[in-house]
Amino acid sequence: MLRHAPLLVAFVLFSACTSSPDHDLILRNGTIVDGIGAPGYLGDLAIDGDRITAVGDLGDLRGVTEVDVSGLAVAPGFINMLSWAGDALMEDGRSQGDIRQGVTLEVFGEGVSGGPLTDQMKNLVVTSQGDIKFDVEWTTLGEYLEHLEAKGVSPNVASFVGATTLRVHEVGYEDRPPTEDELDRMRRLVRQAMEEGAVGLGSSLIYAPAFYAQTDELVELSKVAAEYGGLYISHMRSEGNALLESVDELLTIARESGIRAEIYHLKAAGQANWGKLDAVIGRVEAARSEGLEITADMYTYTAGSTGLDAGMPPWVQEGGYDSWAVRLRNPEIRDRVRREMTTPTNDWENLLLAAGAEATLLVGFKNAELRGYLGQTLAEVAAARGTSVPDTAMDLVVEDGSRVQVVYFLMSEENVARQIALPWTSYCSDAGSYASEGVFLNSSTHPRAYGNFARLLGRYVRDEQIIPLEEAVRKLTSLPAENLRVRDRGRLAAGYFADVVVFDPATIQDHATYEDPHQYATGVVHVWVNGTQVLEDGEHTGATPGRVVRGPGWTGWSAADGS
Repeated sequence: MLRHAPLLVAFVLFSACTSSPDHDLILRNGTIVDGIGAPGYLGDLAIDGDRITAVGDLGDLRGVTEVDVSGLAVAPGFINMLSWAGDALMEDGRSQGDIRQGVTLEVFGEGVSGGPLTDQMKNLVVTSQGDIKFDVEWTTLGEYLEHLEAKGVSPNVASFVGATTLRVHEVGYEDRPPTEDELDRMRRLVRQAMEEGAVGLGSSLIYAPAFYAQTDELVELSKVAAEYGGLYISHMRSEGNALLESVDELLTIARESGIRAEIYHLKAAGQANWGKLDAVIGRVEAARSEGLEITADMYTYTAGSTGLDAGMPPWVQEGGYDSWAVRLRNPEIRDRVRREMTTPTNDWENLLLAAGAEATLLVGFKNAELRGYLGQTLAEVAAARGTSVPDTAMDLVVEDGSRVQVVYFLMSEENVARQIALPWTSYCSDAGSYASEGVFLNSSTHPRAYGNFARLLGRYVRDEQIIPLEEAVRKLTSLPAENLRVRDRGRLAAGYFADVVVFDPATIQDHATYEDPHQYATGVVHVWVNGTQVLEDGEHTGATPGRVVRGPGWTGWSAADGS
C-alpha cells in the first residue's frame, strides 16, 4: 500500500480542486458591521439562496460567486420606518432613490394604508391620481402588499394599518365619533389586517379626518393591535404648540391599551417650540423606565414636507377634498379661514404659521399649469399674484385639485443632531423612493427622498461624529426590526434573510438639495435583497426580488419560512 501513497495524495488533491463550491456567494474581506452595535471587524459573509449562512473568517471555503469588498462596510439592509414609496413603486419598482442608499425594507402606513378599502375608497384613489396611474385591484391591506410583490419591486415592503383608512372605511370624512357598531367594525378590520401581516396601527392626527378621532377611539383600536404584538405609531396631534400634550396622549394610549408605541418623525416644530425637546425626551425616558416600550423615528433634515392642508383648520376640510374646495370658494368661509390661518392656537397644528410663508417651499402640483411655481416660496408666489398669503394658499388648493405638496422649514439643527444620538430613535425618509427620470421629474420633492440615509452616515456619522458607525447601523437595522417584530431581518447572522448593503464609509454622501432634489446619493456599492443583487458597483441591476414582510400576528407563520 505504501507504493500507492503518492497516487492517493494526488487523488485527494484532485478531488479537493474539483469539489462543488461551498456557498452561492461569498463577500470577502469587508468590515462586518453586524447590526447589533458590536465593533466592526474584518471578515467574510456567505449567502445561499435567500439567507445568510455564515459570517466571519471563511478561509478556504469557496463561493460560486465571490466579491472582494476590501475597504468597504458590510451591513444589514436598512429599514425605512416611514416610507411613501407605494405609489412610486407602482410606476417603477426599482426604488432607485432608496436602494442606492441601502434601504431594503420600506414600511408604509402613516395614518393611511393600502387597505382595507371600500369601492368608494378605491374610486377616490383612482380619481385623485396625478402623473402616476394605476388600477386598484385589491381590497385588503394584505392584498395590497401582495399586489406590489407580484408586480415586482426591488425592496421588501411592510405596512401598518392606517387609523385614518379605518375611519374613512366606516365613518367617512365626518367630524364625529364612531357609533358602537362602527367601532366594532373598525376593530374587526384591525384584526383582519393584523392577521394578514400588518405590523401595527398607524395614525396621523394633525390631518382631517384623523384629527376628528378622540383618544378613546385610538385606545380601542390599539387594544386589538396589541393582542397580535403590534406597534402603535403616530404622527402625533401636535409637534409644535401642543407637543408635550401630544406626547402625553401617545403615552396614555400605550398605557391604556397595553401596546408598544412609537413617535413618527420626532421633532419640535417651530422656533418657539425648539426648547421643548428636553421635556419630550424626559417624558419618553421616564415612560421607558416605567416599563413602557416607547421609541421614535426621525429624518435627518430641519425641514418637513406635507401639504397646505397643514396650514388650514381641520373643520374646513371636513368631508374630504371636494367639500373643502367648495368651502374655500365661499367668501364668508374664506374670511374665517383667513383669520384662523394667521392666529396662533394650540387647538390645531398650523405648520404654515410655524414656518412662515418665506420658509414654505412649493414642491408638488397635480395641475401642470401651476408647475411654474415649483421651487418658489409661498411668499414669493403671493407677491407675484398680488394676493395675501392665506388667499394664495386657498387659491392654490382649489386650482390644483389637491392639497399641494410643500416643504416647511421648522426645526433646529441642534435638535436634529441631538435626536440622532438618542438610543431609541430609528430613521425614516417620510418620502417616496423615486428615479431621477420620467414622471418623477414633473414635480420637485424634499431632498430626504434621495438623501436621508446617506446623509446620516456621511454628515452625522463620518463628518460630525455624532454617533459611531456601528451605532448608526444598529439604529438603521436591528432596532427598527425589533420594534416591528419582523422575523430574521436586521442582522448579519446565519439564518437571517440576505438583505445586505455594502458601502464605503469614507465616501457615502447625499447630493440632493432643496433646489435640485432629484440627485442620487453615492457611496453605496452593492445591495442584495433576499439574496438577489439589486445594486452592483453603484448601478441598479433591474432585479425585483422584494417580498412582503409581515408582522407578528400573521396567521400564515406555521406554513411559512419567516418572510
